[in-house]
Amino acid sequence: MTTSSLFIYDERETGYRFQADHPFNQERLRLTVDLLRKLGALPESAVRAPQHATDEQLLAVHSTDYIEAVKALSQDQPEEEWLNRVEKYGFDSEDTPYFPRMHEITSLLVGGSVKAVDEVMSGQTEHALHLGGGLHHALRNKAAGFCIYNDASVAIQHARHRYGARVLYIDTDVHHGDGVQWSFYSEPDVCTLSIHETGKYLFPGTGAVNERGEGTAFGTCINIPVEPYTEDDSWLECLEEVLDRVAVHFQPDLIVSQHGCDAHAYDPLSHVHCSMDIYKAMPRLIHRLAHQYSGGRWVALGGGGYDFWRVVPRAWSLLWLEMSDHPMVAQLEREQDMELPLAWLSQWQLHSPVELPTTWLDGKDWAPMPRRQEVTAKNRQTKELAMLYLP
Repeated sequence: MTTSSLFIYDERETGYRFQADHPFNQERLRLTVDLLRKLGALPESAVRAPQHATDEQLLAVHSTDYIEAVKALSQDQPEEEWLNRVEKYGFDSEDTPYFPRMHEITSLLVGGSVKAVDEVMSGQTEHALHLGGGLHHALRNKAAGFCIYNDASVAIQHARHRYGARVLYIDTDVHHGDGVQWSFYSEPDVCTLSIHETGKYLFPGTGAVNERGEGTAFGTCINIPVEPYTEDDSWLECLEEVLDRVAVHFQPDLIVSQHGCDAHAYDPLSHVHCSMDIYKAMPRLIHRLAHQYSGGRWVALGGGGYDFWRVVPRAWSLLWLEMSDHPMVAQLEREQDMELPLAWLSQWQLHSPVELPTTWLDGKDWAPMPRRQEVTAKNRQTKELAMLYLP
């Protein structure tokens, strides 16, 4: 039996946690799942549990010694020889410290993204969402940016090797999708597109428009680095025009998208000033392109998002509502002030340190950004450069 959309989730995925006060807080998964359930939009029949990724799947992206290091540092009391190598493998910072059972938990997240690919490519479903995934900064030999294994890269390699798929990867996180880009920088059958705040001011410092791929893959890497204080209209203008051109040219068999929701004005780790409007519009755009160019085959992953009370649950829920063709999507077009479920607000406001929004979309009660015209003009120049070598 097939279904149009599947939701890959297991509460064990919330075990991906660093220190208690670390900004990457997987409580956002619980908040999102609870919001969808209280809305009546996530039937149990649509939920599938992930399985752990195998070492063979991890080795398609990561080196043997790195995987051994992750396993060794996952012990309750790692041996001193491995503690002496934490800097080499990227576990020496407060950003991405090692923690007990991290291999077990992270391999489950990777396995969830692989499962999403299998469900879609085997024809069991058209679309699959895995919010526990999207760890796009992890490199072949090193952890980085809160990411230990790169589930997006592993899932894309799985789609290539098992199904022979041409994959278009779309990264909408405010931080450049560097780990995925470098995984496929010389691979012509994978096209990576990332829209993000310019690396001049934000981690990881990469993602310039002149990073275009190499060898036969030149032109299959597209970056759209936008300026700080970019707002909705400029962000969407850049993404829509470039992405339409890329999809027409590349003709993917599968779209894999990463949905970090840290370009919102409330997010504490970036300088972009968008609202919930982009998190309604971007899934709609990708959904349309999937049906136009990849036979409906679409795998969506989570990612960043550090205002996990006010932003992440709404943004990720809007993504699932779009993927699953929920009637509320059309209703939101007519009712801009549509309210969140009262039962959800009542439960979580007791725990939230900030006042929760009561509506799905923002009232945009923050002050408009300065230099709006200048920022928009600069972003248009960047957009033109990003499309320079596209047909």
